Amino acid sequence: MAPQTSQPAAPSSDERAKGTPPTVFVLFGATGDLARRMVLPAFFDLARRDLMPADWRLVGNGRGDVSHEEFRDRVRSALEEFGPAPQDGPWEDFSERLLFAGGGFTEEDPGSLTDVLADARRQLQEADGVGGEDVHLVHFLALPPSAFPGYTRALGTHGLTEGATVVYEKPFGASPEEFRELDALVHEVLQEEQVFRIDHFLGKEGTRSLHVLRFGNALLGTAWGRDLVEEVQVDVPEPLDVDDRAEFYDETGALLDMLVTHLLQVSAEVAMEPPASFAPADLQEARAAALAAVRPLSRDDVVLGQYEGYRDLEDVADDSSTDTYVAARLWVDTDRWRGVPFVLRTGKRLAGDAQRVSLLLRRPERSPLGELPVGGDVLTVDLKGPGAVELGVVVKAPGPELALAAATAGLSLADAGDGDPLPPYVALLHDVMTGDRSLFTSSTGLEHAWAVVEPVLADRPEVLPYAPGSWGPEAADALTGPRGWVLRGEGQG
Repeated sequence: MAPQTSQPAAPSSDERAKGTPPTVFVLFGATGDLARRMVLPAFFDLARRDLMPADWRLVGNGRGDVSHEEFRDRVRSALEEFGPAPQDGPWEDFSERLLFAGGGFTEEDPGSLTDVLADARRQLQEADGVGGEDVHLVHFLALPPSAFPGYTRALGTHGLTEGATVVYEKPFGASPEEFRELDALVHEVLQEEQVFRIDHFLGKEGTRSLHVLRFGNALLGTAWGRDLVEEVQVDVPEPLDVDDRAEFYDETGALLDMLVTHLLQVSAEVAMEPPASFAPADLQEARAAALAAVRPLSRDDVVLGQYEGYRDLEDVADDSSTDTYVAARLWVDTDRWRGVPFVLRTGKRLAGDAQRVSLLLRRPERSPLGELPVGGDVLTVDLKGPGAVELGVVVKAPGPELALAAATAGLSLADAGDGDPLPPYVALLHDVMTGDRSLFTSSTGLEHAWAVVEPVLADRPEVLPYAPGSWGPEAADALTGPRGWVLRGEGQG
């Protein structure tokens, strides 16, 4: 039987997008790698899904002297490489709305940005009959975090913040000190409501479905806590190396690149108490409160690793101690989760490729069936792609004997209803346009996240070697309970 769906009372996605005012998007770092791989394709994907505002312009910004037509050619090249392909969407209409402002952008010199913005505003005013104050500005900083302070000051200096939205890529600061300095600066120039800090793991369909699974199903909602859950695992192994990001990665490592951002935020999604409502402010407050309840990490609850051969990469020092692997055990000091370990793992060059949240359910204490097989009593939410839900159960194996086996029942979220899953960047950019901050990190939440990892940054454990294609240092096995990692062994994940 096909899944049943109900009609939403709220406006549809395209209605919300079309209801937004004429908008000028400013993409800082428009000729950089992040814009090419992720951001520009996301904008085109929104256009082909008819989810852009009724009228808009996108102004790319960079240091080079690039004409509008040259920028359009670069965008087309990016789409041909990373998709969606230009022929699969409204390329002609899309490309006509692309402009470029060169000469950089600093407090001292805005380059050509202010002039190009004036042209873009004039185009929208003539097309829509609106006043300049009715054109919404959205600034997207697809830049290294070290550039955030200078660009933030420049936005304020050149009067480009009034009523505007500003989107910051991660990481929002590369250390607790940098975060606090940047946070203070941003709040000198902007109101918190204007700030959208991207963590693309929160935009994944699977992550978004955690709310509905928990609060829309009494069976799962009842199990959500220490009475029925003995351990939570957030597992994001990656088989790839650092590609061409070695120079950036060597300054951050897995702990800063993944744990303090993605993994802690997803853990907060699992651990949070029911929000007062699903309004953006209430969801952010619930997530921040969960992070505030996480006990600061000690070095005994963290394992760092580096895969053998990492130091041979170009742009990596021969004596680099950067961690390419991190596993951590968190404790959430709330009545719901007290005593339940949250075990997190991620790393490069690992045996599996997965993005999963697994709730290890408590097993029967006195089962007349005797010893139960591994793999049962696990509820898993797969965060990759469209997302999926899996329930590991203990069943009778077919045959004349009473033999036990573990089996998995699964549902791909792509098969639920007639919806069309949005890639994370597409989903989050759509939320930016409609002003929905539900799945963006808050200043308070990030402050709590940095407080969790700060003790380990001050007293780092030894970085242990591990073989490429393995599951990382064996020391991480001691962080889990007696059932071990849900993902283990070759070919799993």
